[in-house]
Amino acid sequence: MSGLSGIIPLYKQAGMTSHDCVMKVRRIARTKKVGHTGTLDPDVTGVLPICIGPATKVADYLHEAPKVYRATMVIGTATNTQDASGEVIEEKAIEPALSEVQVRETMEKFLGNIEQLPPMYSAVKVDGKRLHELARQGKTVERKLRSATIYKIDIEDMQLTEERPSVTFTVACSKGTYVRTLCVDIGSALGYPAHMSYLQRIKSGPFTLEQCVTLEQMEEAASEGILQHLLYPLDVGLSQYSAVTVPEGRVKAMRNGLSQRHRKPDDWQIGDKIRLYSPGGAFLALHEVVYIDKENGVESKPVRVFPEGEA
Repeated sequence: MSGLSGIIPLYKQAGMTSHDCVMKVRRIARTKKVGHTGTLDPDVTGVLPICIGPATKVADYLHEAPKVYRATMVIGTATNTQDASGEVIEEKAIEPALSEVQVRETMEKFLGNIEQLPPMYSAVKVDGKRLHELARQGKTVERKLRSATIYKIDIEDMQLTEERPSVTFTVACSKGTYVRTLCVDIGSALGYPAHMSYLQRIKSGPFTLEQCVTLEQMEEAASEGILQHLLYPLDVGLSQYSAVTVPEGRVKAMRNGLSQRHRKPDDWQIGDKIRLYSPGGAFLALHEVVYIDKENGVESKPVRVFPEGEA
């Protein structure tokens, strides 16, 4: 089974770390060449794309792709971990009751580019030590603000008449976004402590919850010798980039890592990445736009070339 190559959208169950998932997939696929594309906390469930074999070459690009989460925010109570697993550190009665308009208008203010302070219970490193390790020692250290982008927030349910009001919403965001910190910050903007009581990743890059398979399904497929059938081609992990077909006469040049001139370019910018395919649909390379000329077209150079039989 060592010839496996592709991406499997794994359904991560609660109670497992992302590293646990990688170790189990390594055992099932019988290869060490396995990597995940964005850590999920142990309590969090949902989409965890895992790259196997040569597909590990696109793991970093898939990690950069936007994510979508479903979360529940509880207003009126804060915890030391910013989620339901922590100890309550602050409580405040909700008086007067919050209105739906108030909540919607406050959450809309978080659309676009925002800055977040990484929570102490996170994997961010400060001076070589992970914050959650320091937090468990009772330490709090200075952290730098990090940028994140909130593309969309959709409120699914509001229970505002409860003693501890809750709001369930989906959020599309950039990599590195702390949804529990988002809940805390929204609560603060409303004038109350808050924490995240539930989180599920429902989309990661192009992969959705509906496409996910469980470790048990992987085990069964491996025992039947059909595990490769569950894997998506590695170029699916690059689907956030535009696709371009090159002439047949340029296929070999692309395989050899040469640059390419595009006569009828899309609305590209310098630095944009594009996927190059043969007329037959074979994935050839990932290129980056390096030169734009209105008369002569666009020039792209390879970021990574994928040999025949690998993609």
